[in-house]
Amino acid sequence: MGIVLTGGTVVTADNIRETDVRIEGEVVDCLGSGIAKSGDEVIDVAGCYLFPGGIDPHTHFDLDVGLTVTADDFVSGTRAAIAGGTTTVIDFATQSRGGSLSQALSEWHEKADGKSYTDYGFHLAVCDCNDVVLNELQTLVDVHGVSSVKMYMAYKGILQIDDLTLFKVLEACKKNSILPCVHAENGDVISVLTTQARDAGDLSPVQHAKTRPIAVEAEAVNRAITLSEIADTPLYVVHVSSGRALRLITEAKDRGLPVYAETCPQYLLLDETYYESEGFEAAKYVISPPLRSKNNQQLLWSGIANRRVTTVGSDHCSFNFHGQKELGRNDFSKIPNGAPGVENRFGLLYTFGVDSGKIDLMTFVAVTSCNAAKLFGLYPRKGTIQAGSDADIVVWDPNVQMVIEARRQIQNVDYNPYEGFVQMGWAQHVYLRGRQAMVGGKVSEIATGRYLPRTPFKLGGSFRV
Repeated sequence: MGIVLTGGTVVTADNIRETDVRIEGEVVDCLGSGIAKSGDEVIDVAGCYLFPGGIDPHTHFDLDVGLTVTADDFVSGTRAAIAGGTTTVIDFATQSRGGSLSQALSEWHEKADGKSYTDYGFHLAVCDCNDVVLNELQTLVDVHGVSSVKMYMAYKGILQIDDLTLFKVLEACKKNSILPCVHAENGDVISVLTTQARDAGDLSPVQHAKTRPIAVEAEAVNRAITLSEIADTPLYVVHVSSGRALRLITEAKDRGLPVYAETCPQYLLLDETYYESEGFEAAKYVISPPLRSKNNQQLLWSGIANRRVTTVGSDHCSFNFHGQKELGRNDFSKIPNGAPGVENRFGLLYTFGVDSGKIDLMTFVAVTSCNAAKLFGLYPRKGTIQAGSDADIVVWDPNVQMVIEARRQIQNVDYNPYEGFVQMGWAQHVYLRGRQAMVGGKVSEIATGRYLPRTPFKLGGSFRV
């Protein structure tokens, strides 16, 4: 017995068509009219869009940042993701100083296995590199299906790596068909500016933004692109926050370099005026990179529309305002960096992208699902609706209007940076591998998410983005 979704409009990154979808077991069986078989459950979804399940390529669940641990673990974080239309997340398994990559991977499996409501994969975050670590990379691809590695150019003394290490890892990534990802900010400069602010007694949250100006992002983006060009390897730049950084990526792409940009809803919808909030409220928006001036928003939206921005991730890294963000009440440098967003990413992109006319439906699917599947070794299993693909389907009703409120959210944090934003449309049903994981705002009580081994990174061919 299968499930037939009838009367809806299927949207992929390549086409839009009114057609029925039949699900058999965990996969899409076929698309067309008159496809129901005897005994099938037929569900009328007239007036709704059928989107591929969202893929969030940038989350941080159950992450220990030294002073505290993120408010969302894999249980609450992935339940929130499902509620918002995201069926797959790729989290960052972060290496500890002196530890191996395999140890990091084992630790993250312990955090996620049997607890996730979405399917999930891991990027490996390298912060302490030696010959043993470099040799581990091949095993990660061949044995564990990890085909992406992240390096931090910021957080000096904690996560930051130097240029020598960055270049060595880039070369190893090329050798092993791994996509290297970078957090591009100049951590050395940030460290100096932070020390200067603290010495001057400037300790309020606004100093977080002032000590991380656009120039430190642009310099690091330029440096990372240059090193990846020398190493002859692709490059994925996470959470691009400014038009200046995007322009450098665009110029590299125009020269034929395989450089990919990710941005996030916070940089599309929020701006630096939030740091002017009264009292300590600005701490809610202490993220890295920080919020920028409003003129950057249109540049990033244009980058999405013209396919210069490849993906939109949430960079979900949640800390409660009370008790966690407050750790830095007397010193901005001690405010945990990060904000929630996995629950709202899909809806915000639809509302302020599609519904407002900034992007079309196919571009929406490309940046919220399909492109991440292609880059991170999941396509065509994920990221599309076609025969044989996993039946990860979001039934999206575009006629529903709702207000985003922290008191009604599932993500386990005491505020929402988009509080009061009006969202157009919502996920009426969410299917994960053919199983109804959410209906009418109610998430299934059973965590059925699976780990996703991913294929090695490849350039060109049918996987071009």
